[in-house]
Amino acid sequence: MSEPSKERPVVPDGETEYVTTKQMKPTDKGFVGYETEWVPFQKEVKYETPKKP
Repeated sequence: MSEPSKERPVVPDGETEYVTTKQMKPTDKGFVGYETEWVPFQKEVKYETPKKP
């Protein structure tokens, strides 16, 4: 039997409403990773201490 090829197919970018995934370049060992970018969907509000009674 033949060995599996070291070449990986190029995967198109995955895009959803909140996430974009891009394929990274292979490393020396042939590992192919993916970079994920998240769009924040919650707003962060600065904390204010409550009024004293």
